[in-house]
Amino acid sequence: MADVNGTWLGTYWQQGIPSRFEAVLVQSGKTLSGSILDDNYLGEAHLNGEVIGQQISFTKSYLITSPAPIKYTGTLSDNEDYMQGRWNIGRRHSGTWEARRSGDNLMADLQARLKDQTSLSNG
Repeated sequence: MADVNGTWLGTYWQQGIPSRFEAVLVQSGKTLSGSILDDNYLGEAHLNGEVIGQQISFTKSYLITSPAPIKYTGTLSDNEDYMQGRWNIGRRHSGTWEARRSGDNLMADLQARLKDQTSLSNG
């Protein structure tokens, strides 16, 4: 069974506009719960859902800003460090999303990317 416990950093797209988020997921068996903090005016949300095999699904509900629940469905990568899928609010609003497992190596990864960009522009 896949394990999604931990912190994830992701992006969802609405009408072509990206919004970043941080999610803390807690999995017990196939049951999923947690919280999400969007990097925009929508703020904090709670989530409840399930993980079955490599499939993930959950409903996100904002604490204050938006009463409409958002349904997320997606697939987890084989190495369990990346997930992607679609979100929808009813039938009228939908888009794509993705998330990567956060870890202690994020700063090292960023520094390596910046170093690569610097060497390319100096090269």
